[in-house]
Amino acid sequence: MTTWITICDTCKREGWDQTDMARTDGEALAALIEARVAGPVATRRVSCTMGCERACNIIVQGKGKIGYSLGRFEPTEEDAQAIVDYAAKHAASDTGQVPFREWPLGVKGHFVSRHIPLPE
Repeated sequence: MTTWITICDTCKREGWDQTDMARTDGEALAALIEARVAGPVATRRVSCTMGCERACNIIVQGKGKIGYSLGRFEPTEEDAQAIVDYAAKHAASDTGQVPFREWPLGVKGHFVSRHIPLPE
């Protein structure tokens, strides 16, 4: 079953307006994540997940599984890889829960909320 990484492509980190503003931080992070996904992990972009104070934000979710909102990422190769690695572990889990000891270091401290699956 597919695990989805939903990426807020309108996220702007503090100081964004001091850059060339060619693209948002969310767009930059999305491109880095999209270049890394494979197998049972897919991506989609949305405009605003309403977590602006925690930019950059993503959501990891799969049908019938616990999902998670994560934030405070930077549009870097390291953060993108940690997100994809975590999503792969989520995809491999029957429930969506991944033991803390298996979390990539790059996602620790970034969890915002857990979403219980909808009833069937």
